[in-house]
Amino acid sequence: MRNVLYIFGLLTDADIDWMARVGIRQRLKDGEILIEQGKPIDSIILLLEGQLSVAIRDVGIVARRNVGEFVGEMSMVDSAPPSATVAAEGECLILLLDKKILLQKLTMDAPFGCRFYKALAVFLADRLRETEQRLSGNDGQNLAAEAILKDELDAAILDNVSMAGDRFDRMLRALTGRG
Repeated sequence: MRNVLYIFGLLTDADIDWMARVGIRQRLKDGEILIEQGKPIDSIILLLEGQLSVAIRDVGIVARRNVGEFVGEMSMVDSAPPSATVAAEGECLILLLDKKILLQKLTMDAPFGCRFYKALAVFLADRLRETEQRLSGNDGQNLAAEAILKDELDAAILDNVSMAGDRFDRMLRALTGRG
């Protein structure tokens, strides 16, 4: 959930509304493969409900993605095929953002592009820190989410964390028909 706060904290209400409007909701069944390692994808995906597993061929599951996290974003940045397979763990609800539509929006709306790419950079930096932490054997006690939020994020992101949570909740309600 922390990652959605980074992204939604840097985007505007209008940006979030646009994503909800153009995105396609899809339900996944347990074990359903969303992204296959090495096969190009045409969307980036926001997990709205459930949990996804991230696996690398000949290694196994290397991570799990939770509500509010994006997958497929690395292929958005560099156009390389996915480096892992992503599958549903239990039933999930996702929001698919078509890369062609998103790239067109990024080109046509420079302020949105700046906000989106900054949010993506912060998101990827956090994911890299998380991976480094796991590889170093740190069990998370020294780099707890609260410490990262407090000590490593710039003030602009911290100021928007509460607003980001509200934005994500509003998007979930709109997309799931709850409330």
